[in-house]
Amino acid sequence: MSSTYTKKQVADLVKGDLDFETVHLMLSMPKDEDRYKFYMETINENLDYDHQAIGALGPHLNYVIRSDDEEIVVMCDCGHDFGQYRSNWKLNAVIYVRDNVEKMEQIYPAIMAPDTSWQVYREYYCPSCGIQHCVEAPTPWYPVMHDLQPDFATFYEWMGQPAPAKI
Repeated sequence: MSSTYTKKQVADLVKGDLDFETVHLMLSMPKDEDRYKFYMETINENLDYDHQAIGALGPHLNYVIRSDDEEIVVMCDCGHDFGQYRSNWKLNAVIYVRDNVEKMEQIYPAIMAPDTSWQVYREYYCPSCGIQHCVEAPTPWYPVMHDLQPDFATFYEWMGQPAPAKI
């Protein structure tokens, strides 16, 4: 059985103002047809640029169709362009690595911090506005992780909508 939610409820979800019970129902019930449309309308209404967001990668990080060339890129809410969506956006971020005891003790009590010979923290920040987009906790030698490679063609086919031109 599908449920129906209003655009206001979806906007409250995005802002973090929706009550827990409704959030739980939204996540656990089958998705209604208008949810994606309401979600993207809400995201686009809150952006300060003219490009069209078509998906969210994180709380302040979106897949966007650039208005000048219609390329799909990863973009911060502030407008910083991290590059083509098939590439790893993290390689264009400011990366702070917590790789020694002193850096780990900035966030953990001394005996609670991980051993940095086994684990480091990589923090990824927007070069333009400084917002933190992601944190990884890999072994020191592990390469930068590429979290997601969306299949927009299949997604738009599943949604029954025309896909963006440059996917």
